Amino acid sequence: MGMDTPSVLVVEDESDLADLYVQWLEDVCDPTAVYTGSEALASIDESIDIVLLDRRMPGLSGDTVLDTIRERKLDCRVAMVTAINPDFDIIGMGFDDYIVKPVSEAELIEVVERLERRSAYDEQVQRFFSLAAKKTLLDAKKSDAELKTSQEYARLEDELAVLRAQVDETAREIFERGDYKQLCRDFGR
Repeated sequence: MGMDTPSVLVVEDESDLADLYVQWLEDVCDPTAVYTGSEALASIDESIDIVLLDRRMPGLSGDTVLDTIRERKLDCRVAMVTAINPDFDIIGMGFDDYIVKPVSEAELIEVVERLERRSAYDEQVQRFFSLAAKKTLLDAKKSDAELKTSQEYARLEDELAVLRAQVDETAREIFERGDYKQLCRDFGR
């Protein structure tokens, strides 16, 4: 992601909704809308910083588009913006954030700004935030009983604990070496 205004691709099969999202985002980024999974794959390249992706679309689903983005190893953040309530299948998906429709203008802008900030972090921290978002979402949507009996959720918690320790160690090393002053200057630019 560049230092300029982020380039955002809105992938939504309901054209009126996609166009509304673009209108909402025009003041904070450079948004473009496409209305099918095929159009999304034809449009996504290294110039795209953030993808707002509907899961349920005719033809190529959002899940397939997401898999292809990750297979191509494109350096963009992806938020699923969908009417599909999350289930444990989201744990293995390669998105960075997930919001359930209906979405307000403020929520959409917030997710774009959050993903823009995250793009500045290294892969370890990005992975941590991605998993933390999934855990938070599942915690809000699933019962305690469902969470306790899910092996996928248990693995998610384990991976988060390992990543949390690694991120804490990295932060500790940065502060011990005094690199945080340079990091603050870099973030300020």
